[in-house]
Amino acid sequence: MFKKKTFRFTSILPVFLILIILAVALLIERNGISYQNKNSENTYLSTSNVKTKVESLSEVTVSNLVIYDSSNITSESAIDNFKQIFEDMKVGTTYIDISNESVPDFENFDTVVVLTPDLEPLGEMAITMMEWVETGGNVMFAMTLQKDDVVSIIEHKLGIIHSSYLYNTVSEISIKNNFMLGSGRIYKIDDPFESAWAVELEDNADVYLTTGDDKQVPLVWKYELGNGHVVVDNFGIYVKAMRGFYSASFSLLGNIGVYPVINSAAFTLDDFPSPVPTGDAKYITRDYQMTVSDFYTNIWWPNMVTLADKYGIKYTGVVIENYEDDTSGNTERQSDSSRFTYFGNMLLQMGGEIGYHGYNHQPLVLSDISYGDTFSYKTWSSNSAIKKSLDELIDFTENLFPTSEHSVYVPPSNVLSEESRNVLAKDFPNIKVIASNYFPEEFVYDQEFAVANDGMIESPRVSSGAMIDDYIKLTMVSELNLHYVSHHFIHPDDPLDVDRGAKQGWAKLYKKLSNQMAWLYKTAPSIRNMTESQMGGAIQRFSSITVDKKENDSSYIFSLGNFVDEAYFMVRFNEDKPGRVTGGSLEHLTGNLYLLHATSAKVSIAKK
Repeated sequence: MFKKKTFRFTSILPVFLILIILAVALLIERNGISYQNKNSENTYLSTSNVKTKVESLSEVTVSNLVIYDSSNITSESAIDNFKQIFEDMKVGTTYIDISNESVPDFENFDTVVVLTPDLEPLGEMAITMMEWVETGGNVMFAMTLQKDDVVSIIEHKLGIIHSSYLYNTVSEISIKNNFMLGSGRIYKIDDPFESAWAVELEDNADVYLTTGDDKQVPLVWKYELGNGHVVVDNFGIYVKAMRGFYSASFSLLGNIGVYPVINSAAFTLDDFPSPVPTGDAKYITRDYQMTVSDFYTNIWWPNMVTLADKYGIKYTGVVIENYEDDTSGNTERQSDSSRFTYFGNMLLQMGGEIGYHGYNHQPLVLSDISYGDTFSYKTWSSNSAIKKSLDELIDFTENLFPTSEHSVYVPPSNVLSEESRNVLAKDFPNIKVIASNYFPEEFVYDQEFAVANDGMIESPRVSSGAMIDDYIKLTMVSELNLHYVSHHFIHPDDPLDVDRGAKQGWAKLYKKLSNQMAWLYKTAPSIRNMTESQMGGAIQRFSSITVDKKENDSSYIFSLGNFVDEAYFMVRFNEDKPGRVTGGSLEHLTGNLYLLHATSAKVSIAKK
């Protein structure tokens, strides 16, 4: 009888398979994951289709009057901020300085914004204005009013039944009635002060914002006066981080409020890919007992991948070739590119993109600027040296990632001189986006979301880091409501920097970052995840678009100027509920607030 043979090495076949898998894994780690550039669609608009916000706003009918007082320090300090708000909302506005100009006829406007706490200079015009509101006008008192003779005469027309000369401290803000995105959460105010007028309101005044304490002092309310509407902002904080609260308040006026938004969530990994970051590694050693290089490979990067997978984030990494401080223009090619290809190719495989940060980490500033004690950076010897460093960075990046496009520049430490910024725009046409900082600081290149006169797209970061303090939370909710934007930066060396939370340990920092991202995508679940270049294209469309709204008995009609392919708008239905939409689609956000995706130059929304 034939006897079947038994092969002794059959039992070790699984071991061979495991070894083969490990070998492949090591090969991938050493050489990076190959990828194909999948973003073939044209992100950017052609130059002929792009307008600056000022250009597009010049085409808009003036419908809004802002009354301010340059002789009042509070009013004067806030006027530029409000001009930017109405520019971004594409609201055609006339600005009248009552210290030296006469107030025009209110009948020529749909809305009036009073941007002064002192109504005495208005005198009888304040009474005339409230009479106009009763006939169907709309007024917003954007500044905390000070009780004086004029205010005492008209305060009952603002929904106030009792007021005093006292003011309450605004240390926390609570959003009521699903008024804005981000309601149901208390937002703390840095450096609070007595900024809210102590008032008691009529029962039929609709309160949308209060202090977060037991007093629940009304901070934003709306009052129906005859056939018109009165909105009062009473929190008395006029910084850039609060703009979204004012845009939301303004949208309460009239039957419907509408303004364009960007609709984009971008997440940038600063200094990534790069050589191994330098810094104090003692907390990495304390928590992980490994080198900084191993920490990034085995802990930090897998955490960031998990975050991206969970929420669909598209990272933009910006390359630093080396951390040397040579600013002479003499460049030397980075000899070890293994970390760049390994991390960069995985980032691209995840749908992200690679941008530029620097040949080294020295900001593009010439020697005519002194950093003093603010920074220890060196300045560059000449514009020629700056250009040589950028040429090297671009060539280095393109050699590593030849099938992907690179069009985004992030200034080191957000520092960029005006002269060097012009060099970028003039001599490096492949750079189309500068992503720096939203808030002004010393030496920092601060930005608005805009297309500049030279065509460069300005795309400021709104928040950064993993510590996620109260100011970041406030700013993020504000920008969701003004621009429908989240723009966050994180640095790989955050876990090495005590000032950025290193002592807390990366595990706690990552948890805070994860919690904030969970809040973001719960608050704005359909916000578009984008790379920096995609966000740049969205900013181009936002910069150019205008909207003219009309209303009849059955519908609201929006005519969109400079429409190319799509546009997004915040729409608040103050009277009717929306019905059938033609020329686009509506998504409910919260309360009576919706996001309109326009796919045609004319959009009609039926009234229910």
